[in-house]
Amino acid sequence: MTSFTLWAPGKDRVEVVAEGRRLPLAPGEGGWWRLETDEIAPTARYGFSLDGGDLRPDPRGRRLEDGPHGLTTPYDPSSFAWTDQGWAGRPLEGSVIYELHVGTFTPAGTFDAAIERLDHLVELGVTTIEIMPVATFPGVHNWGYDGVALFAVHEPYGGPAGLQRLVDAAHGRGLAVCLDVVYNHFGPDGNYLAEFGPYFTELHHTPWGAAVNLDGPGSDEVRRYLLDNVTMWLRDFHVDALRLDAVHALIDDRALPILEEMSREVDALAAEVGRPLTLVAEDDRNDARTTTPRGEGAAVAGLGIHGQWTDDIHHALHVALTGETDGYYADFASPEALPKVFQGAFFHDGSYSSFRGRCHGRPVDRATVPGWRFVASLQTHDQVGNRRVGDRLSMGVAPGRLAAGAALLLTSPFTPMLFMGEEWAASTPWQYFTDHQDPTLVEAIRNGRAAEFASHGWGADEVPDPQAAGTVEASRLDWSEPEQGEHARMLEWYRTLLRLRRTVPDLSDPRLSTVRLDWDAERRLAVLHRGAHRVVASLADEPVTVPLQGGQVLACWDEPTTGDDTITLPGPGAVVVGPR
Repeated sequence: MTSFTLWAPGKDRVEVVAEGRRLPLAPGEGGWWRLETDEIAPTARYGFSLDGGDLRPDPRGRRLEDGPHGLTTPYDPSSFAWTDQGWAGRPLEGSVIYELHVGTFTPAGTFDAAIERLDHLVELGVTTIEIMPVATFPGVHNWGYDGVALFAVHEPYGGPAGLQRLVDAAHGRGLAVCLDVVYNHFGPDGNYLAEFGPYFTELHHTPWGAAVNLDGPGSDEVRRYLLDNVTMWLRDFHVDALRLDAVHALIDDRALPILEEMSREVDALAAEVGRPLTLVAEDDRNDARTTTPRGEGAAVAGLGIHGQWTDDIHHALHVALTGETDGYYADFASPEALPKVFQGAFFHDGSYSSFRGRCHGRPVDRATVPGWRFVASLQTHDQVGNRRVGDRLSMGVAPGRLAAGAALLLTSPFTPMLFMGEEWAASTPWQYFTDHQDPTLVEAIRNGRAAEFASHGWGADEVPDPQAAGTVEASRLDWSEPEQGEHARMLEWYRTLLRLRRTVPDLSDPRLSTVRLDWDAERRLAVLHRGAHRVVASLADEPVTVPLQGGQVLACWDEPTTGDDTITLPGPGAVVVGPR
């Protein structure tokens, strides 16, 4: 017997089409339609017809072999033979994250190819791989934020079984897996949800158009659609964490916000499966209440999300390393920016944001909020890929300055995150690429991308074409680089810093109240105080003499000149000093 269920309120007729048969579903309560039949095999590919219309894939279908415009292939996730029964999971606290895009992480761009590189990540010293979105999108190549079928895994990557193989292999090597998911909007190509029901609402709008319907009529089932997707990844695919894209665009006026509801269900599932499960939010609001634990009747009750990306830390480091002050970087040219973000995560904590033209954020309670709740980075897919040519820091910043930035990040009180290839100062760019099939949409994206940079004086021929094959090809990592010259040197530096973070408690201490960063903007010199340890990061070209104060050098980027209880760095770089 084969069962079909579909939420399609307000329809007069719903039919499933498979194996040359067209069978009606019976209407039920709440807009749900159901059918049990022995006329269609459980493995048959199928589609739904609404009121006699064209066939559409199942909104909850697990596999779309021909992409979002094709039929649904049934897939039973319980059929996978897991070998990770001994995996105990990993909490966010103490983690080091490595963000990767499956399609460009390796030349083959598949889950199975990524498995072949997991040993590199273990040797590097990261604990968690964060995979950019894999929900089905049109074509072959895409960042993943145009997903339209949330329950199906992108087939060119390897489909649902491929993702399960990657997660299983990662667990076997002691690596946790975080998956990036997008609930604030759906892509424009292959998005048929509005035909099924009120998945979107004109009550609210986002940069992508009508908002996902979280609080209007019919929103109960829309919320359940998202909540079931959250638990599916964690339960059926054994994923350890989810990174929630741009939660500030989840516009929700209910008394129980969708984010709090997600955190409740994830915590309940964690108790059921007996291992930590984590939610990390990308949140532009600079509000620590996002990651404050839930508490009935508490003075300050939060949403219970476990961690959040903190762009202010990235921005302060980026400005210090590059000197760029355009756009939202302008405020971070302040000499106060670097010390402030290292001691309290947010620069805009109620202060004026010139980019927004208003005050923004709220302060973090340094005495009670641990630093590990904030995911910090030097580079991310956003901060690299949204640049005109997708240039990494390594394409414009001297190796010594890169080493200094890495030292500050990897000895900070935060949860550090690396972007793939950062660890060896990859020379390959990471650009904005798409593979849409709709010619009108393709032209609109090309023109929009060109217009975005035209205001900065760039011509259309100077902006990489998102649809060109060369754009995605240029963005693939070159795995011969980690063994070569300066790339190998940078890789060893990252390994050394991560080893120290792992073995020296001071360097991973999450207590914000104990952190102090001294920043001499004129000398371009930062000193990060971490308990009995100091991290001295010089961004200047001239030599810098560092007093050891009776301590010893635990790591140094350059071969220093040793003096009487001092060492001298010959140029930009960093040194980690600890007690004898």
